[in-house]
Amino acid sequence: MNGKHTILARIPLFASLSESELQALAQRSVERRFAPEQMLFWEGEACAGIFLIIEGSVKIFKTSSGGREMMLALEAAPSTVAELPLFDGGPYPASVRAVEPVLALFINKSDFQQVCRSYPDVALKVLAVVGHRLRHLVGVMESLTFGSVTQRLARLLLDAARQAGSDAFDLPVTHQELASRLGTVREVVSRNLARFRAEGLIRMQGHQLQIENRSGLEREAEPQA
Repeated sequence: MNGKHTILARIPLFASLSESELQALAQRSVERRFAPEQMLFWEGEACAGIFLIIEGSVKIFKTSSGGREMMLALEAAPSTVAELPLFDGGPYPASVRAVEPVLALFINKSDFQQVCRSYPDVALKVLAVVGHRLRHLVGVMESLTFGSVTQRLARLLLDAARQAGSDAFDLPVTHQELASRLGTVREVVSRNLARFRAEGLIRMQGHQLQIENRSGLEREAEPQA
């Protein structure tokens, strides 16, 4: 891969780093490719290093003792995964699987820590991303703790519209993955989406979703007294 430091500069984590800092990271990175459904790593494995997602997207998830997956996030390129264990010395706190073909750059844990010692700004940027991800996980836990599946699904659709900047957007996940994110099963998600459609709140065609009645969907998202 040519121009690794140029590619690294497009990753939000490293966007403000200097040329010399980017070069230091690029020199220590190794290209890795993953097929759809291939694991980057499993929860509980010893942390080997950080993955920089250059192309494609990955799913971050936890697995219950009964084998049920709970999706925490989808990360699309350009992004990073496995920042936290670089600092606390613990294992990977969640599993990561390729959703589509993934091209990644891998930097060994000891090499990354050496760069952080030489360039402290790198460590500060990584910690900022870790903090952002922690806030996201707090939101996930709040969503799972408070409100019904119907409310959580309505909030998820409204959030997706806000992120897309439009009431018409592509759902990037399947009903099964939506269920995983909401802590329920696919049938419950499909049943709620069908009701939203029947009541004229949304319209769906393939992965394309259109919010037809925003105020109605907002009412569905409101906590019940």
